[in-house]
Amino acid sequence: MAKSGNSAAVPEAREALNRFKMEAASEVGVNLKQGYNGDLTSRQAGSIGGQMVKKMIESYENGMK
Repeated sequence: MAKSGNSAAVPEAREALNRFKMEAASEVGVNLKQGYNGDLTSRQAGSIGGQMVKKMIESYENGMK
């Protein structure tokens, strides 16, 4: 049976992604807290996601060298 929803198949992966998200948020100056963050603006949430993608691309490119 396939899992549905936003759950990670490996619990350690969820923790790593959370740390990654918190790191990206601090780099763009967004105060992200543990738990509910529904009070963020779309711009703030987008800047966190954009920073995460930027870091993933940099990591991939560095791995290719």
